[in-house]
Amino acid sequence: MARYFDVHPDNPQPRLITQIVDLLRDGALIVYPTDSCYAFGATMGNGEALERIRTIRHLDAKHNFTLVCADFSQLGHYVHVSNAMFRTVKSATPGSYTFVLPATREVPRRMLQPKKHTVGVRIPKHVVTQAIIAELGEPILSSTLFMPGDAEPMTVGWEIKERLDHLVDAVVDSGDCGMEPTTVVDLTGEEPEVVRVGAGDPSRFE
Repeated sequence: MARYFDVHPDNPQPRLITQIVDLLRDGALIVYPTDSCYAFGATMGNGEALERIRTIRHLDAKHNFTLVCADFSQLGHYVHVSNAMFRTVKSATPGSYTFVLPATREVPRRMLQPKKHTVGVRIPKHVVTQAIIAELGEPILSSTLFMPGDAEPMTVGWEIKERLDHLVDAVVDSGDCGMEPTTVVDLTGEEPEVVRVGAGDPSRFE
């Protein structure tokens, strides 16, 4: 049975954040809020949690997982950002964008897109997300809470708890955080390629 955390969206309770991060460090797979819907989350090195996400979401090996980072400085440790793309990424963060970029050696191989060795990265605006990352001290391995067969991501904390009670270890509920996933932009080519239109305005990359 998953633990349930009712966290204030604007003033997250430090005691609860500490408990959530302790679970992550112990190998938990959680559901947590972001600025563009709820997501699955685990620590970067948690290969078992990554495979659990693959199983729950029916993902293949080509799927780009995402590292949810605290800030641009942290992001830069895990992906290579060319000079040409620096301003592009910097100007769109924090926000509802995921950028696909070549990964550095700091990223576990199991997280990488196997042929391109890429990974998604993003910096969210959500207060609770930022509190969890700050306490954890490293990015969160993340994937949108999009269940197979569903037309839209799940958005209500207690409904998530009921449906995923035996599939995840904890659900962090901080109320409504939207139902539109991030806009995904592939920056590995000569020009930015919008591969999914979502909450972030894609026009700046077109």
